[in-house]
Amino acid sequence: MDCCAPSSKVEPVKTNCPSCGEKGRSVPLITLKSLLTAYSLETIEPDHTYVFCPNSSCNTVYFSGTHAQTFEEDALKVPVFQKNFSMNVPVCYCFDWTRERLAQAISDNQRPVDHIKSHVQSNRCGCEVNNPQGACCLGNVTAFVGSLK
Repeated sequence: MDCCAPSSKVEPVKTNCPSCGEKGRSVPLITLKSLLTAYSLETIEPDHTYVFCPNSSCNTVYFSGTHAQTFEEDALKVPVFQKNFSMNVPVCYCFDWTRERLAQAISDNQRPVDHIKSHVQSNRCGCEVNNPQGACCLGNVTAFVGSLK
């Protein structure tokens, strides 16, 4: 091996949001491709790693884990549950369970978590393309429903 050859070290991916410092979670590129507006989609770098910032008080939704690129909620086609506190914002994006719909179901003694779980178990969800966090929403749904009780 040539000691003078350029290093093939991979640049480490930063998972702390450059705006707020909170640790984020890597999201699949398909999530950004599905949810960014056309204008924003034109600016992504497909070979970069992107991370979701869950901090509700931070304006950044996605950031590049290796570069300084960020996207805020206005760069997405959908409102972001963790960033937008409106009652009509989805908690479960695949099956359109908004905060309002969940609250109504709980007040009607329904079991929306079980309903959503059954769809997930039947492999009907598409969280990687529907949910801005790029992962399953059940944790968010369960926490929101728990906050209503």
